[in-house]
Amino acid sequence: MVERFGTDVIGSDGADRAKIAEIVFRDPDHLDWLEELLHPLVVRENLAWRAEVESRPEPPPLTVTEVPLLYETGADQRFDVVVVITAPDELRRARRPQADDREQRLIPDAEKVALADYAYVNDGTPEELDAFVGGVVAQLTA
Repeated sequence: MVERFGTDVIGSDGADRAKIAEIVFRDPDHLDWLEELLHPLVVRENLAWRAEVESRPEPPPLTVTEVPLLYETGADQRFDVVVVITAPDELRRARRPQADDREQRLIPDAEKVALADYAYVNDGTPEELDAFVGGVVAQLTA
């Protein structure tokens, strides 16, 4: 990271994610480089975690992994079930203080919803979201 982006991307607590984001979301080549570096590491860690969980004497009936670029990276092939949670554009903008063009790289929500096993539009209360998640968990663990 330092070789590519300089010492400014490292803070006292390690990588300065905000500075790295500022760099890579302005330059597609930097973003591609970073994703090529990180995605295989994330996949390897996730697969190791899943293997560890499955090897436990009493594994949980369900594990969950959040994957922001699930369909964009083809990661959906590694999962038995996909749950997509979306939100209207205006709500997303309100939740993210800094505007950027990250979403331009994503496939449209409608396409993700069509591919998913379960989908929810998160434009209500936290309790409504909890009820949706609880219902999915109940179905998957029945």
